[in-house]
Amino acid sequence: MDHRSGQKSAAQYLYPPLDPFDQRMMDVGGGHSIYVEQCGRPDGLPVMVVHGGPGGGCSPAMRRYFDPETYRIILFDQRGCGRSRPHASIDENTTWHLVADMEAIRTALGIDRMILFGGSWGATLALIYAITHPDRAAHLVLRGVFTMTEAELQWFYGGGAGRFFPELWARFQSAIPEAERGDLITAYHRRLFSGHLMEEMRFARLWANWENSLATIDAQVSAGEGPSDYARAFSRLENHYFVNRGFLGEDRWILKNRNRIETIGADIVQGRYDMVCPPAAATDLAQGWANARMNLIPLAGHALSEPGISEALVAVMDRLRPR
Repeated sequence: MDHRSGQKSAAQYLYPPLDPFDQRMMDVGGGHSIYVEQCGRPDGLPVMVVHGGPGGGCSPAMRRYFDPETYRIILFDQRGCGRSRPHASIDENTTWHLVADMEAIRTALGIDRMILFGGSWGATLALIYAITHPDRAAHLVLRGVFTMTEAELQWFYGGGAGRFFPELWARFQSAIPEAERGDLITAYHRRLFSGHLMEEMRFARLWANWENSLATIDAQVSAGEGPSDYARAFSRLENHYFVNRGFLGEDRWILKNRNRIETIGADIVQGRYDMVCPPAAATDLAQGWANARMNLIPLAGHALSEPGISEALVAVMDRLRPR
């Protein structure tokens, strides 16, 4: 899950704007080319930034959480996202393709081990990559944890979050006939992939606005309409992943395989009032993980732009700098 807000984060003012020292399109097969950029110090401590969604994209603001004199910052747009091509394509676009792409980026850049920095779906993908390649993950920095469980999907698309925002929930589910409301992810899937552009655009805006409206602690901040083309791409990609339950094969896959990464250090930054990815998932992930440090931000929701979230993430990255 992902949110793009116009609100400026405190972290954006800590460092001057960074110019990428390397930008490229990388052919990863299956007709896909992904956008990759590097910023900061070429010989610095590598950190890979994993954006949210599925269906979001990296942005210049994501560079601002890292001291450019310390870190080699790697950002990339996942398949179908942002500047990657083909845009919004779901062909050969699964979690396992994305994990392979991350490994291809690491190999191409000659990096041995790297910090993984991801929020929401970015935290999900960072965890799956680390579980798959534990020898390549130096540390995990996770924000707004989402572990792709049925309980989390049911919370957000089955009415749990809607009990706190009944007027927004009514708008989201009322577009679907009552007989189909027992499975809104599937119902929206039919319409997001109907082949009728106007219908797809309409339901894409509804899908994206439901998430965006709950992303910040002030639900009114992002309650407006987003651009239709972005909404369609984002919503189709996100729904594609959710209707397939992240392509993980079984529920609670991340939690069942956490033992593979328990020797790796992790910092978890979680908003207390995160309505998109409630703290229960982060708590479940951290429970019994001796090397995980949990930081619950008292007055924060889900978005990266929340001031308390931004400040906590900058503090984590400053603490991880070599002394």
